[in-house]
Amino acid sequence: MAEGRGRVVAAATDGACSGNPGPGGWGGLLRFEDGSVEEFGGHDPATTNNRMELQAALELLQRLKDLPRHPDLTLRTDSKYLIDGLGSWIKGWKRKGWKTAAGKPVLNQDLWKSLDAARLDDVPLAYVKGHSGDPDNDRVDRIAVAFSQGRLMDLGQPSVEGDAEVADDDPAPQQLVQLLSRLELADRLADGGFSLSLLELAQLVELPLKQLERRQEPWFWRDWQVRPAEEGRWTLQRREAGSEQS
Repeated sequence: MAEGRGRVVAAATDGACSGNPGPGGWGGLLRFEDGSVEEFGGHDPATTNNRMELQAALELLQRLKDLPRHPDLTLRTDSKYLIDGLGSWIKGWKRKGWKTAAGKPVLNQDLWKSLDAARLDDVPLAYVKGHSGDPDNDRVDRIAVAFSQGRLMDLGQPSVEGDAEVADDDPAPQQLVQLLSRLELADRLADGGFSLSLLELAQLVELPLKQLERRQEPWFWRDWQVRPAEEGRWTLQRREAGSEQS
């Protein structure tokens, strides 16, 4: 599946539920070094938001197992339930025979057990605030919501599960929605003077990581000049009117 794409450089998941409990959906996304993207999602007619968050992460980790991975790869999620559960709570649950501190059975333990078996030591979880303008988080949120509502998404090389049947009726072309989200994020990064790692920059400008690794001098991306900063990081600055793109 990843032949010719290089390593996976970015991964994101999200879950959603129309009512809690109610019909649910989950979404996942993988970015490769050559700039290609693989998206996938699924539907459950009766579930909870937490289960969909866990299901999304499980599906993604199972896909990642046999794929080449960049050493800086993280699984980005806005679910603190997933991060806290897999990062710390699960140790106590296992010691107590899958019971909580109050002695009650752990909820969703079927998925927690599967996640524990599927976890990858070289792929840590990273928290990203939901609806904050992060392009990949926003994208997997839209995928999850669409599946929770029974709508099919136009996915990048999709692998679709469940019984969602109604076509996506988003009035705005998805590519333009994604581009707008990235442009808005670039403006906030420039205004705040924030710096980006090379991997984060590749996600923003949607260029292969190998191509960016060769750059050492300032260069232009759309309306911004991309400048090298300390420790291999990069900053964005709105380019002045009349500046030529290099």
